[in-house]
Amino acid sequence: MSVNIPETAKKRIVIIGAGFGGLKIAKKLVGSGYQIVLIDKNNYHQFQPLFYQVASSGIEPSSILFPLRKIFQKRKDVYIRVAEVYSVDPEKKVLHTSLDTVWYDYLVIATGVNSNFFGMKNMEQFAIPMKSISEAMSLRNRILSNLEKAVTLFEEHEEEKKALLNVVVVGGGPTGVEIAGAIAEMKNFVLPKDYPDLNLDLMQVSLVEGSPSLLANMSKHASEKSLFYLKRLGIHVHLSTRVVDYDGKVLRLGNGEQMHTQLVIWAAGISGVVPPGIPEESIGRSRRMLIDEYSKLKGFEDIFSIGDASLMSTSDYPNGHPQVAQVAIQQGANLANNFKAMHKNAPLKAFKYIDRGSMATIGRNRAVADLPFLKYSGFIAWLTWMFVHLMAIVGVKNRLLIFINWMWNYMTYDQSLRLILWAARKTTHSDSSPLEK
Repeated sequence: MSVNIPETAKKRIVIIGAGFGGLKIAKKLVGSGYQIVLIDKNNYHQFQPLFYQVASSGIEPSSILFPLRKIFQKRKDVYIRVAEVYSVDPEKKVLHTSLDTVWYDYLVIATGVNSNFFGMKNMEQFAIPMKSISEAMSLRNRILSNLEKAVTLFEEHEEEKKALLNVVVVGGGPTGVEIAGAIAEMKNFVLPKDYPDLNLDLMQVSLVEGSPSLLANMSKHASEKSLFYLKRLGIHVHLSTRVVDYDGKVLRLGNGEQMHTQLVIWAAGISGVVPPGIPEESIGRSRRMLIDEYSKLKGFEDIFSIGDASLMSTSDYPNGHPQVAQVAIQQGANLANNFKAMHKNAPLKAFKYIDRGSMATIGRNRAVADLPFLKYSGFIAWLTWMFVHLMAIVGVKNRLLIFINWMWNYMTYDQSLRLILWAARKTTHSDSSPLEK
């Protein structure tokens, strides 16, 4: 028995993952003569670059999510299936999923990445990553819950209060820099109004990076400016510093230093998500699947991979392309065009990445931008960053919601989304209060 998808004479392309790459290829293949099956464990597309703003109470979670079925309304050749993929059977050309089996003619793996803790089990258990909207929400809950606990402690518990208030971000890439800046701005502008009875001088925001500079994949100008902006916000930056262990209360560094904190945010490493069944010889460094210039998986003619989970070695990028949204989007578009060419028995086009630049924001009025023709920073870079991200959001309503939130935050130095929202827990008879009994 297999998942209920109408049988047709069309070739079937199954896409695993509705991220930037998977969504792009599915949209471009609409009406192409193929039957498209898009599988994702969530029923929505999520805009990952703004996870940090959800975590810091800057925007609503729903404003960076968009229902997949709404995107493909009235598209009879695209089938959405919400399921987890357990394994791939390349010989039988089927996927085993939480719903059942799905057969394919062509398979596109666009599964993205997960956090890589480099074998540090304690870090994996106690630190909070930001690779999904649920993790961003969990981080927001933790930040606010720690503040609520700290405000109830008396002066004699100052060390415990410091540990609750201290925030350590591990990783000096765009995600680490942006979340550190956002939390520092919360401390400087928002929290004093919410917690007038809390001594926020005890709160410390730190960023730990193993390499000698921040934003390693950007220019020297961007690296130096981001360091300047972070320090100006009062953030303690530790460069060339390796993290060794974290037990939930004490973060141990390679230089012997210890940091007492009950909140460590992990933004340091990622590894590709590879479905079981893909042979090890098709997998390269950082668990990225090895593909050729046509996005075809090494050793296969009918399996392709795009985005962060893939590794295409070229003369310009011998170690693979950067794991950013633009690469996934461009690979998805190129592969979709190649599928259309295959349908017409036309020649295929090799993928060539067009670098449109990189950006990172470090709080209000501060950002760095590396464009192909210009490198700049400050207020203009911040406006550029906002415009680019706003235009990349799926859905007019979502763009409007984010724009309103940004303008409100900018004018009032405030965020209105500081809500602790836990998942509901079913109450048993023994848990109920005497009045309920």
